[in-house]
Amino acid sequence: MTLSIPLTLVMATCTAPCESDTPSPRDRSLDDLCTASRDQLQALVDAFRSEPITPARTQQFEHDVQNALRGLGRHVVQYTYNHVEPAAIAEQPRHAQFACERYTRVGAKTPQNVWTVFGQLVVRRIGYRPSQAGEPMLFPLAHRLGLIHGASPALAARACQFLAEAGSNQQRVLARLRTDHGVGWGVKKLRQVSRAVSDEMAEYRHDAQVDQLVAWLVAAGASTGRHKPVVCVGRDGITLRLRMTRGSLYEVASTGTVSVYDRRGTRLGTVYLAYAPASGQPAMRGALTAIIRDVLTRWEGPLPRWCYVTDAGDNETGYYDDVLKGMTHPRTQQVLEWVRVVDYYHASERVWTLANVLFGGDRGAVGWAKKMLKWMLQPGGVNRVLHSAAAFRVARTLTRTQKKEYDRAYAYLRNRMGHMDYARYRRVGVPLGSGVTEAACKTVFTQRLKLSGMRWTKEGAQVILNLRVILLSGVWDVVYGRVLAARPQPIMRGHVASEPNELGIAA
Repeated sequence: MTLSIPLTLVMATCTAPCESDTPSPRDRSLDDLCTASRDQLQALVDAFRSEPITPARTQQFEHDVQNALRGLGRHVVQYTYNHVEPAAIAEQPRHAQFACERYTRVGAKTPQNVWTVFGQLVVRRIGYRPSQAGEPMLFPLAHRLGLIHGASPALAARACQFLAEAGSNQQRVLARLRTDHGVGWGVKKLRQVSRAVSDEMAEYRHDAQVDQLVAWLVAAGASTGRHKPVVCVGRDGITLRLRMTRGSLYEVASTGTVSVYDRRGTRLGTVYLAYAPASGQPAMRGALTAIIRDVLTRWEGPLPRWCYVTDAGDNETGYYDDVLKGMTHPRTQQVLEWVRVVDYYHASERVWTLANVLFGGDRGAVGWAKKMLKWMLQPGGVNRVLHSAAAFRVARTLTRTQKKEYDRAYAYLRNRMGHMDYARYRRVGVPLGSGVTEAACKTVFTQRLKLSGMRWTKEGAQVILNLRVILLSGVWDVVYGRVLAARPQPIMRGHVASEPNELGIAA
């Protein structure tokens, strides 16, 4: 026996639905559907066992079973969704209220294409006509199922997770949806669903991230070690290629991180923020400040050590000077003590610049730089580095370009000495470098938004960034669960509904 007959049966099960396929009380029952699928699966098993087993046939067998099970799932879901509302329209409540608008039931069911993790199906639902002309029809079943532009909540979540993953793009996501779920979307549908989900999830990101940080603080407080738990805040900028009417433009986007370290200096986790380019980066400033304040408000244990570790860029320094330096605790109103750290690795780059200017490219430059980097980790280290550099500078004749490089690097270290006490930072368990934030630029932006040939509108970039930071922060399930739980439902009136009514949608 060959696989042709069972495969034909399976493919018939998995074909795209049409209105005539929709189950009704007069069509096949759920038991009949399950029995037919069981017979198809048995036929696949019998066909596989009837001929010599080979690796190629094994691969094909698993693909065929997967398709058959997807077909079964599609029929079960379609049957179930089509039986949520009563078959007799008169048994459905006569009126519904939605967004302060009154609706009246119409006399016929209408079909709607619905995309699920099992593929596309058709759902027939009862509609309600608005009392005011110009308003769209209301379909309570669509709200009860949580459909998003026709996509089920499960499929919408999968599509958006695919879209948020590193290395992803629209075409790869559409291909995965076809392969994994039998869903033949186009770019327009994917953008509609992802924008709607992204906007909803962005509203609940903040609370979920605060909850996560507080949970990490609990774990950090219970850990053993010689340091206080540390909350490390960082932010950085990265260029993003934007789509213009003619050509492209590069502007600076922003990313932020908040990490928790336990008493041994182990990082327990990080939550991420990211925003498309904007002048002054007000969205990043507001979101990062809100997270800090709400963590302080909710945390009732001993105050951890708060540190701010970044490079010395204008936005990063301005945020510390304007916001963090004078920040007060929301509950005690006492000024919060921050440990400000200028990233050790950015400071190291200036040491290498000094070495190359003073010694050229010979071994003396390497030896001096390595020695200075060790000094920087000792008490008073930056001051010693500057004294050494100044002593060698006197004995050197520099070109105009070399002098400019020397003065810039020397001034960088001299002006920021107060935030380069790396010996003390190591002693109290504070990170010396902004590696987590620097890595965030790569994981949030470079691995997803800066792939070959990519250009973005600010709005389109933010859709992906909203999804990506939630995914990387490890709070996707929490956020999406809150999104679904918060979706209000129409109020059904004029008849006793078969299920308890939900709250009405606020205006």
